[in-house]
Amino acid sequence: MPDGWGGLDTEVLDEVCAKALAEHSCPSVSIGVAEGDELVLARAYGLADIAADRPATTRTAYGLASVTKAFTATAVCLAADDGLLDLDAPIPGTFAGTAPTVRQVLQHRGGFPAFYNFHYGPGPLPIDIGDYRALVREPGTDFEYSNIGYAALGSLLESVTGRRLGDLLRERIFEPLGLRSFGYGPAYDGPAPVAQRYSAGGRPYPTCFSAHSAAGAGWASAGDVALFARRSAGLLTPATAAAGYDAVAISEHLGYGFGRIVSRGAGPLIRSHGGGMGGIAAMMIEVPERDLSVAVLANSTSKAARDAVVNHLMAVLAPGFRAEQVNPMTEQVRPMALAAGEWAGEISTVEGDIPLRITVLPEGRVEIALDGAPAVTAPAGASQRWDLRVSAPLQLPTADARLNSPHLALELRTDQGGLVGRAVAFKDGDQEGLLGAYLVHPCVLHSR
Repeated sequence: MPDGWGGLDTEVLDEVCAKALAEHSCPSVSIGVAEGDELVLARAYGLADIAADRPATTRTAYGLASVTKAFTATAVCLAADDGLLDLDAPIPGTFAGTAPTVRQVLQHRGGFPAFYNFHYGPGPLPIDIGDYRALVREPGTDFEYSNIGYAALGSLLESVTGRRLGDLLRERIFEPLGLRSFGYGPAYDGPAPVAQRYSAGGRPYPTCFSAHSAAGAGWASAGDVALFARRSAGLLTPATAAAGYDAVAISEHLGYGFGRIVSRGAGPLIRSHGGGMGGIAAMMIEVPERDLSVAVLANSTSKAARDAVVNHLMAVLAPGFRAEQVNPMTEQVRPMALAAGEWAGEISTVEGDIPLRITVLPEGRVEIALDGAPAVTAPAGASQRWDLRVSAPLQLPTADARLNSPHLALELRTDQGGLVGRAVAFKDGDQEGLLGAYLVHPCVLHSR
């Protein structure tokens, strides 16, 4: 394996990585670059385990968070090629309206809301994913990134194959591709040394459980992730592989296919998926016109070091690359244009309706009063999708939200003189404590 490759100056790369780790207090970062079917560059920097003073190596396995969705989507495509499921058949389950199809769920167009429920203790998960599984829009009508949808795909795969998902991914994807570092589950169960996960403030994370493992419980080395990006399409029939890259547009910059973000417009064609959760910042990128892929993995919740390394690598290896080509969560923001006034209504939760009142004030600020608690004033904005977006340190008074989701975000649009949308209970980062749950609730307000 050459020490440098593709115009990369490894001395400069070493400097960039060392600076990124120091500036962003990131314990370690690992890099893999593949061309064709071969790994052409692998490097690792920093400590995989601070307490043990154990350095990261090119063999170290990292948590991958949502990069796992690319593995799950590939397994769904394999099951389709095997005749075990139909991409255009509805997924199993009971729904109030039309059931989403497998294809729609793969593309995050199944109508499920955003969700995560990270839990760090033994025993059953305290938050039931089923309480948040109701569709929030008609399937196929719009994009919403949803772990609930990929959890449903994982259950479907286990049902039609008779195999546990981790075993299925290992046997049908990683072993045929010659990749040995793969692990799956709340803790790493593979053969490689593993990176301890750390908060943005440098505290170690305990084992993390969730109800959506199919969306984020993968582990692997950077080299194996880069090779997966290059080799995985070869496991599928050409028609199925092409369908996976047929990405429905999310914005002018990108669309979402089957577990892959696909760029649109100017610059080189980029297929990618990122991942982030407690102690994990991962990125997988493929540049098909160059037969090239890149993986950058870090063991910190903060994505800053990961992004600095990605931007350096891509500037050299794929000139014209832009960061917006790999980020499906970016919405074009705009100033809030709602007139001053007051709205009142309810947030619907599994425990019943919770009264909410908001008052739009001058200079883009909003006062929020939740269920008799003292009102809080916060700056507000808007986006392409929402006429009002505001976040405040307000505790939604449900048992689920009280566990570890002390903030409230409102995302609302005007509708026949009222405001409709959602109220989200969440935790704003992990500088203190550990990441909590992200819980979406319907919200309807009327003008007063």
